[in-house]
Amino acid sequence: MRVDDFDFDLPEDRIALRPLEDKERARLLVVSGLTLRDAVIADLTQLLRPGDLLVSNNTKVIPAFLKATRPPRDVGGGTAPVEIDLNLHRRMAPDMWAAFAKPAKRLAVGDSLAIGGGDELKAEVIQKNADGEVHLRFNKSGAGLDRAIEQCGSMPLPPYISSKREIDAQDASDYQTIFASKEGAVAAPTASLHFTQDLLERLEAKGIHRAELTLHVGAGTFLPVKVEDTQDHVMHAEWGEISEAVVDQIKRVKSDGGRIVALGTTTLRLLESAVDGHRQIVPFAGETDIFITPGFRFQVADLLLTNFHLPRSTLFMLVSAFAGLEPMKAAYAHAIRSQYRFYSYGDACLLARHDLAEKAQ
Repeated sequence: MRVDDFDFDLPEDRIALRPLEDKERARLLVVSGLTLRDAVIADLTQLLRPGDLLVSNNTKVIPAFLKATRPPRDVGGGTAPVEIDLNLHRRMAPDMWAAFAKPAKRLAVGDSLAIGGGDELKAEVIQKNADGEVHLRFNKSGAGLDRAIEQCGSMPLPPYISSKREIDAQDASDYQTIFASKEGAVAAPTASLHFTQDLLERLEAKGIHRAELTLHVGAGTFLPVKVEDTQDHVMHAEWGEISEAVVDQIKRVKSDGGRIVALGTTTLRLLESAVDGHRQIVPFAGETDIFITPGFRFQVADLLLTNFHLPRSTLFMLVSAFAGLEPMKAAYAHAIRSQYRFYSYGDACLLARHDLAEKAQ
């Protein structure tokens, strides 16, 4: 399909720069085919049914945004130090990370970087790739490097927020979900940001079950799609794991007539990555680079709870595959007209899988 098919105009003032203080009052657009209904997150206790299974991603975001300084070079009399922003996105070895650098054009292989304004943490550029990616070797390794990153780093907010305001201490809690327990993500599974302990308890009291999996979200999720046709796009890989116990729970819920509710696109991608050649979900541990576009046959999830995504993005392609391209275009047009808040700190939508929505109508 043409990437242009997934384009739409979004006014700048629809981009949420902070989450709502009352998370359960965030708006929720319920989409079932071309039927739209305005609700709020608190209404999930009525929208979900006893016996449904809510599957969430328990990845924990690390403070992967680093401020670095490239010292002057002794070339032609030297140059001034250069400030570099680094977004770590993939651990390559105990002492190595792949990162997106800005401005990457000011870096060269062999450059030494001082991290965090001091001399304790340093990194050497050992490779430069496309899209501003660099490979870095640090002067610390393993747990020691983890501690240094924890001390020097900040929350890696997506560029549509970080380009409009400074990252601050409040983001350390705002950009971490209630489910976060396994460190490794460099971007949050943002649909989960709406959930509170009180809401989870009310859902449990209604008979709605819960399960967790792990997908360590990478910064590649924000990379723009630069090709004209979706079949030419190369998807980034992320590491994930679904246990045998969770697979058994999913199968029991399905056999009992319950629905599988994927909390976020990261959860959905991993659920569908774990489907074998017999269209059955199986335990999974490894990397997935699944790229879901319209025409994909979903086997596991029945409902998807997700935030609103960027135009021309792989995530808008995914939700269009799940709920239907025309329904999603209509839903986003409604959300824009109705002043919904977009992206990571914004509102959400609850999507019915398009083939199931058609059967229900």
